[in-house]
Amino acid sequence: MTQEALPLPRAVVWQRLHSLTGLWFVLFLLEHLFTNSQAALFFGDDGMWFVRSVNFLHNLPYLPLIELFLLGVPFGYHAILGVRYLFTSRPNTIGASGRKPKLNYARNWAYTFQRISAWILLFGLILHVWYMRFDIYPAVVKQGSQSYYFANYQIDDGLYPLADRLDVKLYDEEAIEREKEEISKQLSKMELVRQKLQQIEEESSSGKYVYNAETDSVYKSWQAYMLKMKYVLGLESKPLKKGQVVAVSTNFGNIILLNVREAFKSVTKAIFYTLFVLAACFHAFNGLWTFLITWGVLLSKKAQHKMVGVCYAIMGLMAFLGLMSIWGSYFVNLRN
Repeated sequence: MTQEALPLPRAVVWQRLHSLTGLWFVLFLLEHLFTNSQAALFFGDDGMWFVRSVNFLHNLPYLPLIELFLLGVPFGYHAILGVRYLFTSRPNTIGASGRKPKLNYARNWAYTFQRISAWILLFGLILHVWYMRFDIYPAVVKQGSQSYYFANYQIDDGLYPLADRLDVKLYDEEAIEREKEEISKQLSKMELVRQKLQQIEEESSSGKYVYNAETDSVYKSWQAYMLKMKYVLGLESKPLKKGQVVAVSTNFGNIILLNVREAFKSVTKAIFYTLFVLAACFHAFNGLWTFLITWGVLLSKKAQHKMVGVCYAIMGLMAFLGLMSIWGSYFVNLRN
């Protein structure tokens, strides 16, 4: 008589999914920190490899769906269930009036730091996404297959030389006003073009349309004017603060490189990101060690002990890459 297998408790299934999404976070962190390190570790090539990596990711097909289902959903699940664990788990590295033992072993402290790093990650990730994807994320104007990216930066001594090398145009308030005046001067001429365009469309609908050089010129003139209008709107997409200029580029990676430079010009942001990166590295690779035990990859004490060293070594390497992207930009690179 065979015994039927009992179904897994629902709590175990949620825990295993939490563990798998944690592994996904580890893989993402490896890619993210390696890519970001190239903004600083470029040895004079103005972030060429960083720009190429960013452009490759930005040009992936169905990118919004990838970000939603491969990043937003698994990380959101891991964070939501993780918050529940934060409120129900109790670190045992600090005794409480004799009611529970105080255990001063390395793995107990790792358990405690895993919870502390989780709180830092939770709030740090929210601030990071808001800052990088909304606050300083570039506005875009599309015309056919060409895209123009706009972002605001504080003026400093190194911005103009770097922008020149990256082929990024910079506009202060006076330059933006000149662009607007140029649009205004073309207004009366474009009204005639618009009327002619309307006439062509009416003739086309009645079957009287004949293509010639004049209609080709009308269409090109109107398209050029509309692009100029959108361009000026892009320049005004975010109000300039005192001492700021608008940077414009057709290369998305160049603008994101300047975003990294802008973020790490501030020592306050550099310190915040240092804490954020260290917390992310510890949480990820201490979690990786736990994952390997949970899923039965590491069964013997000897294998578990050796893997602690491996995980800490990878943690140190990734922390180095992450800190280089911050302090390499702050002290050395992208300054002039």
